[in-house]
Formats: sequence, C-alpha cells, structure tokens
Amino acid sequence: MRWMSPITARVVALGLLWGLYGCTVPPLMHRGGIMVDSWAEVKVDNATAAGILASFNRAEAALQAGRLDELMDLYSDGYGYHGLTKQELRKIWEELLRQNREFRSNHILSRFVPVSGEPQSVEVTCTGSLWAVSKETGEQVNIDSWYGEVHHMVNEGGTWRVRGHRGKAPKTQAFGAAPHPFF
Repeated sequence: MRWMSPITARVVALGLLWGLYGCTVPPLMHRGGIMVDSWAEVKVDNATAAGILASFNRAEAALQAGRLDELMDLYSDGYGYHGLTKQELRKIWEELLRQNREFRSNHILSRFVPVSGEPQSVEVTCTGSLWAVSKETGEQVNIDSWYGEVHHMVNEGGTWRVRGHRGKAPKTQAFGAAPHPFF
C-alpha cells in the first residue's frame, strides 16, 4: 500500500479539521428555541398553530428577560397539574428566577390535536429541556427535561395558554421522577 503524497495528506488533514470545526459549535440545547418538527402531526388550522407558537415564544422571551408577570401569562388562571395551581407555579418560577440567570429552553412540538368536546382547546405534544446559569456557581444547571409531554392548551380571550398537562398525577412519584409543570 502506498502512502499519501504530502499534498494529499494536507488536503485530508484540512478536511478533517474542517469537519471537526462543527464540533466546536455548542450542542442544540445551548441555542434554545421553539420549533415544530418537520414530521409533526398538525390537525389544527395555521392560525391556531401560529397562535400557540406565539404564546410559547412570548413566554420564552419573558423568561430570558426575567419578566415573571409576562411569563405567567402563558398559564391559564385555571391551571392545575400534579396538585400545582398557577399561584404555586408562580412561586416556583419566582425562586428559579432568583437563583438563576440566562434561561434557555428547547421545545420540539410534534403534535397539535384539537380536544373533542372542548371549544378552542388543543393538546400539544412537546419534547424539550429547560436550563439556566446558576447565580451562585456560574455553572449551567438543568432545571427540567421532558419527552412527549402533552400540554393542554386553551384559547382564552384570543391568547393560547397552558391549562395543564394530559394525564392524571400518580399518587406517588417514581424515585427520581418529577412532574413537568413548566412550558
């Protein structure tokens, strides 16, 4: 077997370095954002999907800016999940905002399905994560991550809000498991 010529070796080395250059770009979780997956099942009209996306994007912007009142606008006054009310969820967000900065989240929305029998109500399936930088340590902290969580969204006064999440809360949580009350 013949070794590569010096020119070929340089081209291969440059190609490898160029290919590895992408490895220096932070992973997806550092970019954050709300997106609808290309293979998503969307059984709602474009205006409904756009309104739901707008609500999530407003919440993300409010979270990044640390504006609690605007963030809480994502949640219905009738919010309830795993025994948490909107007021209790507000206290959790308040504490998270006090302890952390530079919040980011990923939301990959994969299903928009109207809830039968309930006007202006949609179940939105979401996979994602929520993280921030600790004010105390300066380190990135994972606050929450979820897979296939189904947000129950309602249109209240022209704005889509999270009323809760599909499924009943178990009597006890499995070891290491926590409810996903966030967005």
